Amino acid sequence: MAHTLPPFPMKYYVAILFATPDALALAKRELTAVWDEIDFEGGDHIFDVSEYYAPEMGSPLYRRLVSFATLLPPTELVGMKLRCNDIEDALAIDGKRIVNLDAGYLDHNKIVLASAKEAGQKIYLDRGIYADFVGRYSKGNYQPFDWTFPDFRDGRYDQEILAMRRIYLDQMREWRKTQFLKE
Repeated sequence: MAHTLPPFPMKYYVAILFATPDALALAKRELTAVWDEIDFEGGDHIFDVSEYYAPEMGSPLYRRLVSFATLLPPTELVGMKLRCNDIEDALAIDGKRIVNLDAGYLDHNKIVLASAKEAGQKIYLDRGIYADFVGRYSKGNYQPFDWTFPDFRDGRYDQEILAMRRIYLDQMREWRKTQFLKE
C-alpha cells in the first residue's frame, strides 16, 4: 500500500492591479492584516496588455507583486483567492473595484495563479476556484506556457519572481531543519 506525504509549503503572493497609490496602500494594508508580513515587494509595472479593467478601475493601471513571509500549504489557494475577492469588494467605491487581487503561489519548480474562470489548462479545486499553472522553472527562469497571461509571459516580472523564489528556497532550507528536528 502506498503511503502519502503532506505537501511542502508554498510561497504565496498576490499580483495587485491598481490605478492609484492610495488604492495600492489600502490593498497592502488589507492583505497584511490577513496574511501577515510582506517579505518581498516588486516595483510598479504598467498594465498594458488589456483594457478589460479600465472602465471599472480607470487608467493607467499598474501591477505590483508582493509575497508573504509565512509559507502555507498549497491547499490554502482556494481560501486565499476567495479572501482576495472579499477584499476587492470591501475596498470598492460605488460598486467599482479599485484593485484587482490575483492570488497565487510558487515553489522551486512552478508558479500557479488562482482563478475563478474555467479554461482548458486550469484544474478545478473547490468552491468555484481553479489552479492555473502559468510557469515551470527551467534553465534559470520560470518558463511560461502558451496560455500564460501576457504580462506574466512577456518577462516583465521575471526578476521579481526569481527574487521570491530565492527567498522561498532560503525559507525551505530552514523549514527542512525544523522538520528534521521533529523526527
